[in-house]
Amino acid sequence: MEIKAADVKALRDATGAGMMECKKALQDAGGDLEKAKQLLRERGLASAQKFAQRAAEEGVVEAYLHTPDPMLPAKLGVLVELNCATDFVAKTEIFRNLAREIALHISFAKPLYLTREEVPQEIVDREKEIYAKQAEGKPENVVEKIVNGKLEGFYGEQCLVDQPYIRDDKKTIGTLVAEASAELKEPVKVKRFAWFKVGGE
Repeated sequence: MEIKAADVKALRDATGAGMMECKKALQDAGGDLEKAKQLLRERGLASAQKFAQRAAEEGVVEAYLHTPDPMLPAKLGVLVELNCATDFVAKTEIFRNLAREIALHISFAKPLYLTREEVPQEIVDREKEIYAKQAEGKPENVVEKIVNGKLEGFYGEQCLVDQPYIRDDKKTIGTLVAEASAELKEPVKVKRFAWFKVGGE
């Protein structure tokens, strides 16, 4: 069934879960908003929202160096800042492991942006234009669905929180962070990241 963008946004506003998780919950719930909320609660994603309003000013900077040959120096590295609300949580193995996993993920997935909100509007407009041209000749409502679907795919490739997790592509990085927030009972947020490669790319 077709899930309306307005319903996805309403569920996201109500629960704090990610866009992809909200859309999937609505699909699984047959479009029923209340059932979708319940599904997100069962999956541990909605419970993270109540912690999201607290300041997340503690945390760690995690580094990952990719060394495929232990006899040679690393030529690829990642830095990621993962925030939480207390230094107590920042010291936990769950939190530190999440930071390591996100750094490892970034080294392979190479996102360009942290969130879809960071993508410059001119790039979004350019992508939409390309997708619309690819769908030329189809009915207008079909073109719109194709454009929106391909734009979601673009976000899933380029935006860290929307990317499928390299160890489990049924989850996004946003899902991992939301699950950690629910488990640790305080906000967990990726603040920023940097990806380096010798010689650039």
